[in-house]
Amino acid sequence: MSTVVNANNPDPVVVGVDFGTLSGRAVAVRVRDGAELGTAVHAYPHAVLTDRLPAAPDGPGLPPETALQVPEDYREVLRRAVPAALADAGVAPEQVIGIGTDFTACTVMPTTADGTPLCELPGMAARPHAYPKLWRHHAAQPEADEINALAAERGEPWLRRYGGRISAEWEFAKGLQVLREDPGAYARADRWIEAADWIVWQLCGSETRNACTAGYKGIHQDGRWPSRDYLAALDPRFAGFAEDKIAHPLSQLGERAGGLSARAAAWTGLPEGVAVAVGNVDAHVTAAAADTVRPGEMLAVMGTSTCHVMNADPVGGAPAEVPGMCGVVHGGITPGLWGYEAGQSGVGDLFAWCADSFAGGGLAEEARAAGTDMHGLLSARAARRPVGAHGLVALDWHSGNRSVLVDHDLSGVIAGLTLATRPEDVYRALVEATAFGARTIVEAFEGAGVPVRGFTVAGGLKRNPFVMQAYADVLGRPLHIADSDQGPALGSAIHAAVAAGAYPDIAEASAAMGGRTREAVRPIAEHTAAYDRLYRIYTELHDHFGRGGSAALHRLRALRNEAAAAG
Repeated sequence: MSTVVNANNPDPVVVGVDFGTLSGRAVAVRVRDGAELGTAVHAYPHAVLTDRLPAAPDGPGLPPETALQVPEDYREVLRRAVPAALADAGVAPEQVIGIGTDFTACTVMPTTADGTPLCELPGMAARPHAYPKLWRHHAAQPEADEINALAAERGEPWLRRYGGRISAEWEFAKGLQVLREDPGAYARADRWIEAADWIVWQLCGSETRNACTAGYKGIHQDGRWPSRDYLAALDPRFAGFAEDKIAHPLSQLGERAGGLSARAAAWTGLPEGVAVAVGNVDAHVTAAAADTVRPGEMLAVMGTSTCHVMNADPVGGAPAEVPGMCGVVHGGITPGLWGYEAGQSGVGDLFAWCADSFAGGGLAEEARAAGTDMHGLLSARAARRPVGAHGLVALDWHSGNRSVLVDHDLSGVIAGLTLATRPEDVYRALVEATAFGARTIVEAFEGAGVPVRGFTVAGGLKRNPFVMQAYADVLGRPLHIADSDQGPALGSAIHAAVAAGAYPDIAEASAAMGGRTREAVRPIAEHTAAYDRLYRIYTELHDHFGRGGSAALHRLRALRNEAAAAG
């Protein structure tokens, strides 16, 4: 360790900022041991735009599956959360040696050549495609289907690195949607840039592109983006998309993107010139916080959705191809290793949907009397029942399926409902469905020759004992639990420490500043045996509705979208 220390800074601190779906969180972290000294949260005033644009409240509604955000909300996190976190920590700005950031992904935006978001230009605020598209913007599924079909037909080699299918959430599908639906906005966009890179641009005044988002979300493989010829075959107007709007020298994770600009110093209260780390993705950066950067250690970041990330040693110098994975990128999690990503589009969202939409009335009063919330009550009631007693199996596709089917036009299913079914039964079935989905992902990796030696959980759902026990039982393996409740922000701070020169690499910084509790939750053998039986039913329904046995879910989604468009 080579911590940056001088006479005026005996105990250096770094700041990590996590830009989530609804808010941004800043944390001040001590460099020598990762102690979290202070934190602050700023909620985005505009949250997620799904119905109307703020500039056109009386205008036409946004199409189904749209999810947009307002860039100024991101800047406000820097102005408010960073100074508040320092104040909470009692840390002097002069102690700070670096700042790191992470973002949800793929959250991508069109900007001018100087980084100005299109929605901030005169006359553009009422145009939906001028705004950042949040990761859960799924309206580009038709474009994703076209990208996948053409790539498969042409035998594009990069397609195998994404399990055979590109997601509707990624950069190219969203970019093609903008071209098709608002060619004027597309033409005005000099850059198509991940918010993870844009916020770094705001901090240091220099445009950078990080290897993580470029690889997973931007289809950058083996030093190249998809060819101009392939893109022209999608649409002649799309031929220059990669080279004109995306291409830029890539920076490795943990590198210094630049020094904090005077403008950003005024926003944050930090000293001008402190190190700004290269941008990163919330789930990937959490691997450093959970000390899971070694090969074979799968990290599940469980919140509204779940992202599974894991480093692996190459086989014969090349990565294994895992069906349905979101991607495998060299240096995508830690420089020098192949980083794999998979995910589930809806997890905590499913539980909230059940608790908020269906479990009310007397249960709400019971929860208040017990001094808990609806999730706590439903979890406690569900835990009292034996495995399988509810007679239900659910498919966890309320937000589509990210892995292993990579199909956001799928929707949820609950099989086995009767008049005796209780709200806690549905809640439990949804929890189990997400655990079955996680098991499907683990089995896909191991079936492809990528061993999963450990399974660690981070994110808000790690605090629910019932959910954690269900996962351990379904997976039939112990769960390690990340120590920090601020995984992404801590991970960003760890990368800031590396960028500032406090540690030589991410692995050493992670060992010193991150941590997890090993085997915090152990499986119960009889529960695992019972879940094996339910999992076979889950797999049967999974393959029937997701692998071509029935197109009913796709037809229902199409009917819903048609009706919404007509109404």
